[in-house]
Amino acid sequence: MRESDLASGRRTLAIDIGGSGTKALVLDPHGKPVNKKVRRPTPEEPTPDRVLAVLDRILDHQPPYDRVAAGFPGVVRNGITLTAVNLHPEWIGFNLGHALRERTGKPARVANDADVQGMAVISGKGLEMVLTVGTGLGSSLYMDGQLVPNLEIAHHVFRKNKTYEDCLGNAAFERIGRRKWSRHLRKAVAQLDGAFNYDRLYIGGGNSRKAASAGLPGNVTFVSNIAGLLGGIYLWDGPRTDSGPPTGAS
Repeated sequence: MRESDLASGRRTLAIDIGGSGTKALVLDPHGKPVNKKVRRPTPEEPTPDRVLAVLDRILDHQPPYDRVAAGFPGVVRNGITLTAVNLHPEWIGFNLGHALRERTGKPARVANDADVQGMAVISGKGLEMVLTVGTGLGSSLYMDGQLVPNLEIAHHVFRKNKTYEDCLGNAAFERIGRRKWSRHLRKAVAQLDGAFNYDRLYIGGGNSRKAASAGLPGNVTFVSNIAGLLGGIYLWDGPRTDSGPPTGAS
């Protein structure tokens, strides 16, 4: 982390927009929470206006902050959301970064939610992959702490003309049950391991506790879903490296 940020006591409002819930908390200059996470259900019709209205109510309960970092469940480029499979088509082409700056009066950065979650949990050494299993399926990839942005594994064909998300999203879990879902997860992990040859895979998201009983290989680590918020500080203070703390910034 930059010494200037530590000296100034700069705080980061971390936001995680999800298919089932929208969450936020404030991080201190060291990336530690200064308040309890606030969560509100994502509206049944999750248009930008309705999700941002929920976020407005969440913001009312946050302590002071200096900048904003948000994770979004889709492809994000320059603050603009380009896909939103588990939200609403109105998000496609929506300038979320600009909307957050207008609402908060603070500088804001936005990235794919799995990218943000991974920033909080990777070691910064070697090839590391992250999967988030929740409403949908998120994925991210890092080489020595450097992010390969917007890796969208979820919508690629996995088996029997169904995508990874078709087989591993929450709707699939509810439909087929834990036993079959876990079998699908084992097969997906084996396939991704063969495709990417990663050193370590991290699994997070709302259903990560269910995944923990799936009997996965030893190079798989399960991580808390709060990482989707804790990773927000790295959008500002740079990626992890094998020396530990984040480096670089823009």
